[in-house]
Amino acid sequence: MAVDYTVIVVYLAGMLAMGWFGMRRARSKSEFLVAGRRLGPVMYSGTMAAIVLGGASTIGGVGLGYQYGLSGAWMVFTIGLGLLALSVFFSARIARLKVYTVSEMLDLRYGGRAGVISGVVMWAYTLMLAVTSTIAYATIFDVLFDMNRTVAIILGGSIVVAYSTLGGMWSITLTDMVQFVVKTIGVLLLLLPIAVVKAGGFSEMRAKLPTSYFDPLGIGGETIFTYVLIYTFGMLIGQDIWQRVFTARGDRTAKWGGTVAGTYCLAYALAGAVIGTAAKVLYPELGSPDDAFATIVKDELPVGVRGLVLAAALAAVMSTSSGALIACATVADNDIWSRLRGAVRRGGEDHDEVGGNRAFILIMGVAVIGTAIALNNVVEALTVAYNLLVGGLLVPILGGLLWKRGTVQGALASVIVGGLAVVGLMAGYGILANEPVYYGLLASLAAYLGVSLATRPTDEAVLATWRERLAGRSPELASEPVPAHQ
Repeated sequence: MAVDYTVIVVYLAGMLAMGWFGMRRARSKSEFLVAGRRLGPVMYSGTMAAIVLGGASTIGGVGLGYQYGLSGAWMVFTIGLGLLALSVFFSARIARLKVYTVSEMLDLRYGGRAGVISGVVMWAYTLMLAVTSTIAYATIFDVLFDMNRTVAIILGGSIVVAYSTLGGMWSITLTDMVQFVVKTIGVLLLLLPIAVVKAGGFSEMRAKLPTSYFDPLGIGGETIFTYVLIYTFGMLIGQDIWQRVFTARGDRTAKWGGTVAGTYCLAYALAGAVIGTAAKVLYPELGSPDDAFATIVKDELPVGVRGLVLAAALAAVMSTSSGALIACATVADNDIWSRLRGAVRRGGEDHDEVGGNRAFILIMGVAVIGTAIALNNVVEALTVAYNLLVGGLLVPILGGLLWKRGTVQGALASVIVGGLAVVGLMAGYGILANEPVYYGLLASLAAYLGVSLATRPTDEAVLATWRERLAGRSPELASEPVPAHQ
């Protein structure tokens, strides 16, 4: 394992070096939070694919393939579909807004007053996303070094917090590009063909496994529908995803670069399911489906290649973790702390704001590591986060983009009613049940439509500013507060 260890150590050292290099470029708020809004198509596509394909998509995707066969691709496939929908239909408009957070978009569209409540919901989602990604380090380092769970979380989490704090989005972008390349080589070009060959090829896999393993809908229609609701729609509204859209240097980059990344996700989904199916042939009696990835890597890959593929898994976790961390810190600083303290921020490019943003990433990073150590049930925590995100924020965000008649009162009612409905239904049906997100989303939609139609339309001056911003014609700074209109 010495060669494999060397590969991993070199990879981790490289991540820290990228963080140090990125620090020299992050000299303003825009550079620190959104990489100066100037990523080209190649870097934009690579980093967007890196953030959405995390540990759940890699280790979890292989596990679903082990459990259900080719239909296990649906979870990651719906992530790709969401990214494609975001890129084709919304990303160009989102990029032109020149904002930093989803809550700033809601304030701009509705005339203020929606930011803190929506910010709290988005903060909870990004925090739990960062926590669950950080917990995944324990699995990987246990395979690598037989390391204690707490030590593994602290080690992996500290590296991510270090390079994210140093250079913000520039460091994360540079590390994500490396991670994208490592994942592509490790999972698609090495592990996928080796796993299929070791399993005897597709003909042998078909002979040894039930026909349900090759049924595209074998995982079940209700499960696929739930994946669409949670992951496809979640891709449309998550701060971690939007913050990457804000890094694009133009409309075409956001649209076509995101389309390439979404297409890559579809291929990655199928690869994970095939690897898992091959693992089922090789190891039919594993204790847990999630053990499939580590087992096939540890037992079937040659020295050196094994280290690279494990580095690919580490890359998958780190890219999601760092993206969620900077999103969490950005929301905490911009949407909650600055509003609660009553500060009026002007001049979004002031250099002195970088220090404050660094401090928030460090604080949130420590909170994420501490929560990851204390937390036991990762799946339940992530389910709560996604249910709150989709149930509370999907309707007011998409409604703001698509329906002129939506009002700030309708948006607030939608967030509150949807969020409370989801929480209440999870208490009644159980956290992992499908009903909370179904009915919570319907309650959110009903509140948005009913209250919006019952209240005065949004002031025309607010809508005029919104249209100018959507068209990319407004010279206003994104961080200036939008006045509330009665």
